[in-house]
Amino acid sequence: MEVVHFMKEELDRRNFLKTSVCGAAIAGIAGVACKLPQVFAQTPNNAPPSEWIANAIREYVTTSPGNSLKRRGDANTNKGDENDEKKWAAEKAWDEPLVGFASGADPIFNQYKEKVGEFHWTPLEIFKIAFPDTPAKPEELTVVAYILPASEMVRSSLRKETENPAEAWVRARIFGELFNEDLRSHTAELLTKAGYPAVAPVLVKEYRMMQSKEYVLASTWSERHAAYAAGLGTFGLCDALITPKGKAMRVGAVVAKMPATATPRPYTDHHAYCLHYAKGACGACIARCAGKAVTAAGHDKMACNKQLAVTTKYAKEVYNIDGYGCGFCQTGTPCESRIPV
Repeated sequence: MEVVHFMKEELDRRNFLKTSVCGAAIAGIAGVACKLPQVFAQTPNNAPPSEWIANAIREYVTTSPGNSLKRRGDANTNKGDENDEKKWAAEKAWDEPLVGFASGADPIFNQYKEKVGEFHWTPLEIFKIAFPDTPAKPEELTVVAYILPASEMVRSSLRKETENPAEAWVRARIFGELFNEDLRSHTAELLTKAGYPAVAPVLVKEYRMMQSKEYVLASTWSERHAAYAAGLGTFGLCDALITPKGKAMRVGAVVAKMPATATPRPYTDHHAYCLHYAKGACGACIARCAGKAVTAAGHDKMACNKQLAVTTKYAKEVYNIDGYGCGFCQTGTPCESRIPV
């Protein structure tokens, strides 16, 4: 079984970002053997590192001009109409983020490894890939996870559709995700320069999509599962993460050698926020899925992949955008922008 072509394109796009050696490692985007300079760990105004980095993430999302629906000038974009792009540049892709923390020693990461596959990294494993010369223990590591909630404009654009994705949603998925990659790198770089070596696992060159015996398709690092560990949400019937800001969102995660108090997980069931599992009701995402990939039995990843391929073709033909953008199961549901239980 092969991972479908658009997933390969996604990995190729990430490889496009991985350029220099030590510079990339300091930015947290390349798993390369690079010895970091000795830096005394210190945050601005001696603020607790978790508080400082959470505020920095919020500020970047709130103030960066990159947080928009405008086309980005990299290998995966096509030139659009200049006036049209000015309009899209005024629209934010993401609202203010949620930020949570998990300990690198949390047993849940070993549980992921047992459940998903041996290939799924623990925080210590990915840290050692990025910083092989920096000694670290699991308890010295922190997973910084964040949620980027889709703006109301983006959500409402897709909420109105039933068969083909709205342009705003596709732009958020492609160009908004490029901003998310900026944010991952920015977060890792800020931490590393402050003396807390950090890496964005999905941006290292060793990151891979894999085949999982139980879950069909998986990866060497799941940011959604990192967010679950950091108390930011639980999974729904369609496998999307339902957060306090809903499941119409993107997620990011960075692993850093820094002290932090783990965010409490206000749940013990990984489906706690899903109406279908919690109360035997709803199933709105079943009706919303144009590819019939969601049923009462759960999420069929291969059927989902086929539908994503359909949206890839549509996005190119109609919007002249390279990439996919489905997300019907994330909008027009009770959990679109909140926890419904």
